[in-house]
Amino acid sequence: MTPWLVVLLVVYSVMLASGQILFKLSAEAARERGGSFLVSLLVEPKFAIAIALYAALTLLWTWILSKVPLSRAYPFVALAFVVTPVLAHSLLGERISVGLIVGTGLVMVGLMVVVYAR
Repeated sequence: MTPWLVVLLVVYSVMLASGQILFKLSAEAARERGGSFLVSLLVEPKFAIAIALYAALTLLWTWILSKVPLSRAYPFVALAFVVTPVLAHSLLGERISVGLIVGTGLVMVGLMVVVYAR
């Protein structure tokens, strides 16, 4: 796998995590707005941005899969399991536990095995 494809896969995973932050912010805004949760969610701008981001990511993912075998690309999705808690902690003040640190460390080790395996 070429370095630029690795970079694209990392960017893809970071953007997946960013979408999750937008979904969380959308859910909180819809809950605070009150009334019908679905209606409140559908009028929330952050929700529309998250949907648009995921649509763009679907196109990017499909293009990536035209260049990289699925078995080599898909483990990068696990990187979102590392980035999402970091963003949630940084942006939303969510707590990071020791178990989460250990688990995400194991995910990173597994991803390195996949990237550097020949």
